[in-house]
Amino acid sequence: MDTEVDVGSVVSGLLGGDGVGGDGVGAGPADEDQEMEGAPSCSGSRSLPFEFERSRSDSSGDEDDDEDDEEEELEEEELEGGAGPPFGTDDGELDSDDDRERMINLSELTPYILCSICKGYFIDATTITECLHTFCKSCIVRHFYYSNRCPKCNIVVHQTQPLYNIRLDRQLQDIVYKLVVNLEEREKKQMHDFYKERGLEVPKPAIPQPVPVSRGRPRKVLGSVFRIPPELDISILLEFIGANEGTGNFKPLEKKFVRVSGEATIGHVEKFLRRKMDLDPACQVDIICGDHLLEHYQTLREIRRAIGESAIQDGLLVLHYGLVVAPLPVT
Repeated sequence: MDTEVDVGSVVSGLLGGDGVGGDGVGAGPADEDQEMEGAPSCSGSRSLPFEFERSRSDSSGDEDDDEDDEEEELEEEELEGGAGPPFGTDDGELDSDDDRERMINLSELTPYILCSICKGYFIDATTITECLHTFCKSCIVRHFYYSNRCPKCNIVVHQTQPLYNIRLDRQLQDIVYKLVVNLEEREKKQMHDFYKERGLEVPKPAIPQPVPVSRGRPRKVLGSVFRIPPELDISILLEFIGANEGTGNFKPLEKKFVRVSGEATIGHVEKFLRRKMDLDPACQVDIICGDHLLEHYQTLREIRRAIGESAIQDGLLVLHYGLVVAPLPVT
């Protein structure tokens, strides 16, 4: 009986109650509910694994939080430079903006933005396409009135029309305006005052027009706008050698490079000089090639063939001319 009672007590403990009532009959549902609500053995037996799992999850969560905190602290130390030198640096300190940016004196750039003709900053920077030397537009155009060579390297820009081989360098001009303070404003004011003083209309700045995008078949690229007719086969260089007293007033020849037909005569050249220099009718023009005084009827092609390479300079037929007083007619 003791053994049976012990087994029944164990069974009742597992079932959450005493197992039997006072009269040996099993308890009813209400009694079971009451016993289940107040039985500590059921809750105690099932609370252990849940409490263990919760404690384990809590402990693991605490460990994860600790690891996250440690990672955040390491990241903060790296940002502050406390976790050792960063990649690419020796002393463990990041370069400051002052170290990365180098201030340049304007005097270091001056040789690259000065015109070698006027010794001033570039205004309407213009580059020679043959040698890529740059000058002010007004300076190089004025220079080409008297020479067809580059002022810097002395290369022949063009035999007869050097102005064909120059181009505006707008990008370089923008750089000059950004480097030199108030240069653009001063230049615009001077140009405005120049036109106003002479009663002329101030030209408006050119606005670049957008290039239309062509669709379909590509357009044929046009050649150079300047075409020299094939009949103009002789290029001459007119060099002034002086004038005697009594020849009167005359204008200097602005352009000494001329391209003409080989059938032109020395008489045609003399008429050209008289018209361009506004010579007095009493003034006589002597034209010389090498050591030969030329006659009016001689053609340029005959002269080039007769005198040969001694009369040619850079592909140009060199003619020297001088002004003398015409002799009085014999009576």
